[in-house]
Amino acid sequence: MLALRCLMTFKHLFPLALLALALTAQAQSTPAKKELVARIVKLQQPAIEAMARSMAEQPAATLMERAAAALPARVAADKREAVARDIQADAKKYVDEAVPLVRDRALRLAPASIGSVLEEKFTEDELRQIASALESPAFAKFQQLGNEMQQAFIDKLLADTRPAIEPKVKVLEQSIARRLGITAPPAPASAPAKPASR
Repeated sequence: MLALRCLMTFKHLFPLALLALALTAQAQSTPAKKELVARIVKLQQPAIEAMARSMAEQPAATLMERAAAALPARVAADKREAVARDIQADAKKYVDEAVPLVRDRALRLAPASIGSVLEEKFTEDELRQIASALESPAFAKFQQLGNEMQQAFIDKLLADTRPAIEPKVKVLEQSIARRLGITAPPAPASAPAKPASR
């Protein structure tokens, strides 16, 4: 309410404020700045493509999970494998069509959307620093090793937390099964110990 009153009180100043903002925005944008923004957006192309792929694949992955859960209850055992193959083929067809479409649109929209934010929020000097960092061979190497570093971390984290988490997962699994009225299958008999060789 207060904002509305202020706007009405100063409505004759509003056009002047818009003009000042427009002039400020124009003053901040230079050909050099636009070139730096274009360079940064181009350097980010692999990340933009990866994000687009992920966005396009997500619906198929979700539907595949739902299908896998429904398959045993909805399809006779002797037909499940064939139906699963057909569903996978449908999902692959979707991904093959959707990924290029989303990727191309993402690359087309990136300069205007990402570029305008970069141009608005960063100075020319800051953009130059960002471009230099992105073009650095050390940073490129760091990015290339990203998956390897992530996998090493995940492996260590899993190994470190497994003893504490596995019992909790079993308790949760048993609780859910009990609530659903599912009886747990008997635990497999442990294999007999091999006699020591003499």
